[in-house]
Amino acid sequence: MENVLRPVIVLGGSVVLTLFVGWLTDRLLRRADARHPETPLWGMLRRCGVPLQVTLAAALLRGSFREAGVALLRDHQAGLGRALTLVLIGASAWLVVRVAMAVVESTYARYAAATRDPARVRRVRTQVTLIQRVVIAVVGVVAVAAMLLTFPPMRAVGTSMLASAGVLGIVAGVAAQSTLGNLFAGLQIAFGDMVRIGDTVVVDGEWGTVEEITLTFLAVRTWDERRITMPVSYFTSKPFENWSRGGVQMTGTVYLHLDHSAPVPAIRDQLREILRDCPAWDGRDWSLTVTDTTPSSIQLRAVVTAKDADDLWTVRCAVREELVAWLYAHHRYALPRVVTATAPDSPPHPAPPLLPRTRTDA
Repeated sequence: MENVLRPVIVLGGSVVLTLFVGWLTDRLLRRADARHPETPLWGMLRRCGVPLQVTLAAALLRGSFREAGVALLRDHQAGLGRALTLVLIGASAWLVVRVAMAVVESTYARYAAATRDPARVRRVRTQVTLIQRVVIAVVGVVAVAAMLLTFPPMRAVGTSMLASAGVLGIVAGVAAQSTLGNLFAGLQIAFGDMVRIGDTVVVDGEWGTVEEITLTFLAVRTWDERRITMPVSYFTSKPFENWSRGGVQMTGTVYLHLDHSAPVPAIRDQLREILRDCPAWDGRDWSLTVTDTTPSSIQLRAVVTAKDADDLWTVRCAVREELVAWLYAHHRYALPRVVTATAPDSPPHPAPPLLPRTRTDA
């Protein structure tokens, strides 16, 4: 009877204790979340329930499986102990990452709820994203290193590895020069406030919105739903346009080429009416001026404003379309024309009268 009850009590007790601690922790976090709804940390920490239970179960089984008295476990004691140790290290790393992510995300959520400036929110969001990736990378490397050190051969070669660390470091630095450059460029972008997630940028002639920033690359979503992936080092070494820098309000222009007879004052009044009926116009400013003239046409420049780049594109397209339609309907003569008729022959000029010759006597 003891051979049956002992493993059941040892192994079953570990599982029951793990489930009870997980249930109790979840209940306490749920109660704290209900009492403090303004703090999202308690609700986010509930995501750590599974890694917490795995870590606790691995720790309990690692310390008690020898006491179960099962011959099969005793025969494979070394391998089972190493396997449980690896599971414990991996689960602990998983738990640390989940807790760190919950703390960082709750901090960002509280900041976003208390800040009305969207530029600052995007900046913090970019920094939070890169902090999460750095934490995951660091914890992952430490966990893998700890797993490798559980094997005796890895500990035996540790001395020789440390002795050659200088040479390996130089070789690795040369080989990973591009990767390390992108890594430091990503940190510089995040904390230097050069570009943020959600910013409208123009890169290599392509207009789009920054959708993702990692430690090595940056993704820009264009207006036609394409994704341009570029190394982050590009944004620290080459100039680019950031339309969201210093505010999202923008000013745009619409150019029209018309005939010299175009009624500029009437066009200016019509532009005012078009902007009044355009919901994308923010009402800050507008103007219409003649900016250039050629032998066959004049150039009109309409200046409009909008609250962001998307609305500015809408306003410019609406002004261009409605002004051309209005001119075609009411002032068709003002549209540019191309003369294709043959010029009439000019009448022959009369020959100049001949001057009378004067005769001089010798």
